[in-house]
Amino acid sequence: MNAPPALLDAGVEHDRAFDPQALLDRLVGDHPERLLHVHEVPARPAQFAEWPDWVDPTVLGALVGSGIERPWRHQVEVAEAAHRGEHVVVSTGTASGKSLGYLLPVLTDVTGGSRAPNGRGATALYLAPTKALAADQLDRITRLALPAVRPATYDGDTPTDERRWIRDHANVVLTNPDLVHHSLLPGHDRWASFLRALRYVVVDECHVYKGVFGAHLAAVLRRLRRVVARYRATPTFVFASATVADPSVHASRLLGMPLGSVTEDGSPRAPMTFALWEPPLVADQQGQPKRVSTLTEAGHLLAQCVEADVQTATFARSRAGVEVVANVARERLGESPAEGRSGGPRGRSPRVSAYRGGYLPEERRELERALRSRRLVGIAATNALELGVDVSGLDAVVLAGWPGTLASLWQQAGRAGRTGHRSLAVLVAADDPLDTFVVHHPESIFGRGVEATVVDPDNPHVLGPHLAAAAAELPLTVADFDVFGPQTGPLLDALVAKGILKKRPRGWFWAREDRPADHLSLRGAGEPVHIVETRTGRVVGTVDEASAHAQVHTGAVHLHQGQTWVVTELDLEDNAAFAVRGDPGWTTHAQSVSEFSIVRELEAVERGPLRCSFGHVTVTHQVVSFLRRLPGGEVLGEHPLDLPPRSLATKAMWWTLPVDSLAAAGVAEVDLPGAAHAAEHAAIGMLPLFATADRWDIGGVSTALHPDTGLPTVLIYDGHPGGAGFAERGFRRVREWLRATREAIASCECAAGCPACIQSPKCGNGNEPLDKVGAVALLDLTLSHLG
Repeated sequence: MNAPPALLDAGVEHDRAFDPQALLDRLVGDHPERLLHVHEVPARPAQFAEWPDWVDPTVLGALVGSGIERPWRHQVEVAEAAHRGEHVVVSTGTASGKSLGYLLPVLTDVTGGSRAPNGRGATALYLAPTKALAADQLDRITRLALPAVRPATYDGDTPTDERRWIRDHANVVLTNPDLVHHSLLPGHDRWASFLRALRYVVVDECHVYKGVFGAHLAAVLRRLRRVVARYRATPTFVFASATVADPSVHASRLLGMPLGSVTEDGSPRAPMTFALWEPPLVADQQGQPKRVSTLTEAGHLLAQCVEADVQTATFARSRAGVEVVANVARERLGESPAEGRSGGPRGRSPRVSAYRGGYLPEERRELERALRSRRLVGIAATNALELGVDVSGLDAVVLAGWPGTLASLWQQAGRAGRTGHRSLAVLVAADDPLDTFVVHHPESIFGRGVEATVVDPDNPHVLGPHLAAAAAELPLTVADFDVFGPQTGPLLDALVAKGILKKRPRGWFWAREDRPADHLSLRGAGEPVHIVETRTGRVVGTVDEASAHAQVHTGAVHLHQGQTWVVTELDLEDNAAFAVRGDPGWTTHAQSVSEFSIVRELEAVERGPLRCSFGHVTVTHQVVSFLRRLPGGEVLGEHPLDLPPRSLATKAMWWTLPVDSLAAAGVAEVDLPGAAHAAEHAAIGMLPLFATADRWDIGGVSTALHPDTGLPTVLIYDGHPGGAGFAERGFRRVREWLRATREAIASCECAAGCPACIQSPKCGNGNEPLDKVGAVALLDLTLSHLG
C-alpha cells in the first residue's frame, strides 16, 4: 500500500471507525427540514505505478522506509516529466500526494549534486503561498533524514545569522513569493552559487494565484527566469494545484511558457457523504421570521461533532466569523477560551479553538501541534488552514457558507477523510442569494467541473512596478519584451516619463536611490495594522491595511482568540490600533459610502434601450460611521468617524436602462434607488457562481442617475487595483448570471427582501433602500432585451 501519512500528512493516526450517517442523524435530530440534500461521493481505487529506475537508491530507501511501498500513477507521471526537464503542472485532489511527484526528481538530483566539488551541484527552490506550508514541507523532507539534502525555510521569520548559511549551503530552499520578490531577486548576487545550480522551481498550491495575486506571481516568475538566466541556469518548473479547470493554461499564464499537465488522480479516496444544510427559521423580536445565523448554526454543529469525539474542522469566510463559530461551540461545550493558554482552572485543555491569519506565529504553531495530537477535537478556521498546514485524522468538515468557488469547496471538504476512512462534509448555507441558490439546486455543485482561474499577467497596474523592480535587478533590454509581454514597451515609456527609469543605449536602468521592491506588496495589502494592547504595548494580532478602516476603527469591538477588545484609537500613520480588553455588551458595524466614475468604456453591447458595458472605473469608498448593536440586533446609536476616503482604480461591468423604459415595466422613478440597489446586491451575491471569485472580491454601486451615463446605472466591480477578471467574466456571461440573480430573488419566500435574496452582509448603507419587487421588474426588463 501507498502510505501517505509518512510523507504527505503529519499527525496522530487513529483507527476508530467513523460512521458519517450516524453522525448526520445525530446532527439532524428532530429537525429533518434542515437537511436539504445528501450526496454520496463514491470511493476511488488506487492506480499504482513502479518506481522510476533513475531514483537515487538513498532517496528510494528513505521513502520506502517511511511507509510508501509503491507510488501512485500520477506521482510517477509528474516525476518523469520533471526529470526529463519538461515544465509540468499536476492538478489532482486534496491529499493525493502531489508532493511526492516533484520530490522524487528534486531529492534525487540534489543528492547527486552533493558529489560536486562545492557540495552543491544541484539546488531547488520551493514556493508556497504561506509560511506554514513551507514549514510543513520542511518537516516532511527533514523526516526522510537524507544526509546529502540540506533543506531550510527562508522567510520573514528566519533569523539574520541563519540567512547567510542558507544562501551559501542549503540545497533545498523553501520560501514564499514575497521573499523572492523582496530579498532573493534584489540581492541575487548574494545567491549566486545557489542560482547557478538551480535545477528545479516548485510552485505549490498554484490555484491560489489568481486575480491580482496571480498577476503578481506571474511577474515574479518572469523576473526569476530572467535573473537565473544571468547565471546560466535553466531550471525546470513544476506547479502543483488542487483540481482546477485548464490547469496547463493557468500555469502557463503564471510562468509565461508552455507546459504539460497531469490531471488523472491515481490516489485512492474513501467514500464521502456530502450534506447540504439550511439553518432554521425563527421569529425575531418583532415576530418576523428570520434564519438562524450561519455562524451560530455552524458553531452548534461543530460542538455536536466534538461531543461525539469526531475531529472536525469548520471553515468560515472571515476572521471575525471564525471567532464567532469557535465561541458558539465553546459556549455549548461549557469551555472558556482562557483555558487555551493556561489549561484552565481545572487544568483541562480546550477541545475547540479558532485558527486564522492575524494570530502571532507562536499561537498558530501551538494550535497546529494540538490539532495533530488530537488535543484539539474541533477547530474553526479560515482558509489559512485550508492552505497552511496538513493535518490527518479529520473525520468531518463543516463549511459555514459557500467558500467562494467550487474549487475551494472541494479543497476544504477534502480536509476530511485523509486517513482513508469514510468522511462527512456539511455545507451550511449563509443567508444570502448564492448560498440559498446552491443548497436548493444541488446540481449547481455536484456533477459540475470546477471553475477556470482568472489571471491577467499583462495587468498594467501590476506589471509596471515589477518592470521597475526588474530594471533594478538587471538593466532591461529589448530582448526582455518576450519575457514580460506586449505591454512592456508602453509601460517602460511611462516609467521613463515619470523619472523612475532612465533609458540608455544599453537598455532601461533604475533611476532612484531606493529599492523598488520596497514599494510593492504582492498581496496588495500594504503594511499590516498591529493591534496593540494599550496598557502593556503588547501586540495582540494584526489586520490587513485594507480592512482596518472597517474592522479596527476607533470604537470598534474586535474579537481575537475568543477574547473581546475595544479599539480606543486607530493610528493610520503608525499602522497601529490601540485596544483595551473587555466586552461592552454590543457589537459594532462600520457604515460607508461609495461612488464611482467611469474612466473608459472598453466594450459595450446594446440591445434596444439596454446598454451593458465593461471598462475602467475609479471607485471611491469611505467609512463614515459605525453602529452599535445589542446581541438581539437593536441599534444603540450611530457614531461618526473621520477617516480618509480610499480610491480604487479597477475594472467593472455596468448596465443602464432609461427611466421611461423602467417606468413602463413597473419601476416608478421614486422606486428606482431601491430597485437598483437590490439588483446590485443580488448580482454581487450570484457572480461567484460564474467567475472564480469570492463575494468579498467583488463590489458594487448603483444609482438612479449617474452623471457619467445620465441614466439609472448598476455597476459591479473587481475589488482589486487594475481589476482581477471577475467583472469581465460577468460581462461575458451576463445573460446566465442575471437570469440566476432574478431567480434567486423571485423564488425567495420573504415578502419584502431578506439576507437570502437582496440584503448584503457588507452593505455600507445598512441595506437601505431596497425594493425586492422593483429589483425583479428591473431584471425582467434587462433579461427581455438580452434574449
